[in-house]
Amino acid sequence: MGALGRWCFRHRWIVIILWIVALAGFTAATNAAGGAKYSNSLTLPGNDSTKALELMEDAFPEQAGESASIVWEAKSGSVRDPAVQQKITRMLDEVEGLPKIGRVTGPYGPEGAAQISEDGRIAYAQLTFGVPFEDIEPADVKKLVKVAKGVSGDQLEVELGGGVISYADEPPANLSEIVGVIAAAVVLYFAFGSFLAMLVPIVTALFSVGVGLSAVALASHVMSVPEFSTMLGTLIGLGVGIDYALFIVTRYRSNINRGMTPEDAATGAVNTSGRAVLFAGGTVCISLLGMFVINLDFLNGMAAAASLVVLTTMLAAVTLLPGLLGLMKGRVLSRRQRRKLAERGPQGELATGLAARWSVFVEQRPRALSAVAAVVMVALAIPTFSLRLGFSDQGNNPTTTTTRKAYDLLAEGFGEGSNGPLQLVAVVKTPQDSAALDAVVAKVRSTEGVTEVVAAPAAPDTELRIVQVVPETSPQSEETSELISRLRDNVIPDASGDSSLEVYVGGTTAVSDDFSDALAEKLPLFIGVVVVLGFLLLMLAFRSFVIPATAALMNVLAVAASFGVLVLIFQWGFGSDLLGVGEGPIEAFLPVIMLSMLFGLSMDYQVFLVSRMHEEWVKGKDNATSVRNGLAETSRVINAAAVIMIAVFGSFVLSGQRAGAMFGVGLAGAVALDAFILRTMLVPALMHLFGKNNWWLPGWLDKRMPHLSVELPDKPVPASRPATDDDTKDDDRLIPSGR
Repeated sequence: MGALGRWCFRHRWIVIILWIVALAGFTAATNAAGGAKYSNSLTLPGNDSTKALELMEDAFPEQAGESASIVWEAKSGSVRDPAVQQKITRMLDEVEGLPKIGRVTGPYGPEGAAQISEDGRIAYAQLTFGVPFEDIEPADVKKLVKVAKGVSGDQLEVELGGGVISYADEPPANLSEIVGVIAAAVVLYFAFGSFLAMLVPIVTALFSVGVGLSAVALASHVMSVPEFSTMLGTLIGLGVGIDYALFIVTRYRSNINRGMTPEDAATGAVNTSGRAVLFAGGTVCISLLGMFVINLDFLNGMAAAASLVVLTTMLAAVTLLPGLLGLMKGRVLSRRQRRKLAERGPQGELATGLAARWSVFVEQRPRALSAVAAVVMVALAIPTFSLRLGFSDQGNNPTTTTTRKAYDLLAEGFGEGSNGPLQLVAVVKTPQDSAALDAVVAKVRSTEGVTEVVAAPAAPDTELRIVQVVPETSPQSEETSELISRLRDNVIPDASGDSSLEVYVGGTTAVSDDFSDALAEKLPLFIGVVVVLGFLLLMLAFRSFVIPATAALMNVLAVAASFGVLVLIFQWGFGSDLLGVGEGPIEAFLPVIMLSMLFGLSMDYQVFLVSRMHEEWVKGKDNATSVRNGLAETSRVINAAAVIMIAVFGSFVLSGQRAGAMFGVGLAGAVALDAFILRTMLVPALMHLFGKNNWWLPGWLDKRMPHLSVELPDKPVPASRPATDDDTKDDDRLIPSGR
């Protein structure tokens, strides 16, 4: 690793140009391939809702595209008034003529008789796009919204609903990323006291994320990658990219302050902290790829995409970063810091100041601090027992958006369930099946929780019959999930009797519900795999049984407490109004992704903290000194890294998506708890209490395990060739005159 760092430092322009070429090349290749080809399907092979969807796509391909609704309200009079009807009909005709619109079903024809509310004030039209979701551009949606809302006035309000309409409500592109990078830059400036030192991690992270996301876009052409992967990749890429660069730059600055030349300082930083970065980044990738255990295409694509971005951040940290340091040399220290170094000479290796005082404080009061930290974490974890998985609906959108207004109008005119009707897709092959279907419709109509049942007219040349079922409750409510289960398990089988009738419960709400159930069922297996992997990796790295066991417990505590925070805010509604999101279930796929990311990020801090302690332990075999010095030397950089992560993750509250806000709040909260309570308080306190037992490993196991050095002690790495004048021309001014 040291040789790689030295080569990149010396050949800085080659390294930087190669990264620029890589970014330009991947971007050009993505554009040449027609951009990304994302897939947002939540369907699961073989289940009820998937079978219903497949039957619909085969029989009615023109109705299989993305759907949306146009909802209008007459402020006075009725939507049946000739003036309103004429205005709306003209607008719907114009909408149907827009590019990519397949079909529009209004309320003024025989098919839409049920699309006018009983009081005549509210009506809606259903429209279907004639192209897949990935081919719909934001410009297409904004054009649709402009045409539809063009007839709004004092006496008529027109709003649009549907997942694709959210394009029109999105905040400015990349707003959250820009805010996150600016916040990280501010933290870095205060941490380093140097503008140039602040730039190095930012530039490294931006290059790596740019290359990684372009690679993800290319990968979307050969595997199923959900669109949300771009937000996830950006979020984790910026977070770990800036943090990894921070750890290496901090070590580089420390080496310079100890009297090394810039080249030796960079070589040593890559040889020590660079190794820890590769190990930490590798654990993040392993934890993300652990999602393959669940075996769902949606999560597999997300895991592969996020891992690809993390991989590029690791590569940038050990190649591009030392190249940039080769340009900056000693200028990563501020003028005041360089002057101080020249006047006072090299600094000692032991940390001083607040970090050292806190380390001593933890050593003196391990029992009290352990108790306080444990109580805080357990208290925050209690709401996790009320965790309910599901999917947000447009009733959670900000009240100012057209999608939320359309949702509220439909709920007012037709009931909350009209925002997510179920579809019974029946295969009718014989007259007996037809009679059985009539019995099913009658039974469903009388089922508790159903407000309306509408059987669509039989289409020619097909055995399919479609029955729309409108629940009384909203798509995301627990009662709707119970209704789906009741229809499948009791109502439909009882009513169809001994006939050969096949009836599948489908629709967007049923698809989401099935996906949530599948994830909940496989979540324990995933948690077990992730925890065991973390234990084995840390046992291999630190040759200890107690340290990885403690880390596994800390990971579980961090995850439970972060989920507790999510339940408090997003499910119970404490503070949700401040974020502009409503109460509702926790996104079904969020626990799996958060577990993957939190496992990896927690391992980052554990590795950087314990590797320093382990280095001290190897030197002197004194546990108290090892823990005290390791905490003193790493707590400041861990806290700075945590603040950066919190700023980057927290900025995703501005993403305009409830799921994005959940990720931002959940990950920011988890990082805060992990860094400020677990890694710099509870873990070192417990290590003081455990004493030498921290480093115990059965002898028979120690002999059979391979040796792995996460972070080597600082030792000179021999240069592959003598340094040239160009390599050293700026170095002499950094060496104190007293040396």
